[in-house]
Amino acid sequence: MSWINTISYFFGGAFLANAVPHIVSGMMGRAFQSPFAKPSGEGLSSSTVNIVWGFFNAIVAYLLIFRVGNFDLHSIPNVFSAGLGAFLIALFSARHFGRFNGGNSPAP
Repeated sequence: MSWINTISYFFGGAFLANAVPHIVSGMMGRAFQSPFAKPSGEGLSSSTVNIVWGFFNAIVAYLLIFRVGNFDLHSIPNVFSAGLGAFLIALFSARHFGRFNGGNSPAP
């Protein structure tokens, strides 16, 4: 596996993980933080904006994972690269958005 594929799968995993909260929030009709809010990444965007942003992320994830190289779900390095990207963006998101949603210090 080339380093280009590794980097592509890493960022594909990050985009895939980022798609999930936007699509889920949008489908639930809830506002959620997005890059298009004021202030960017902190304010809330409409559920419609989040659906569009979530599907954009899913499309980018597809292109990075399945259209670059030959991604194989049975290949540990391939899955590890995508999984690491997903894990790191999920961890970052939990810490960043936890400030606004009470997730960093939940009440007892």
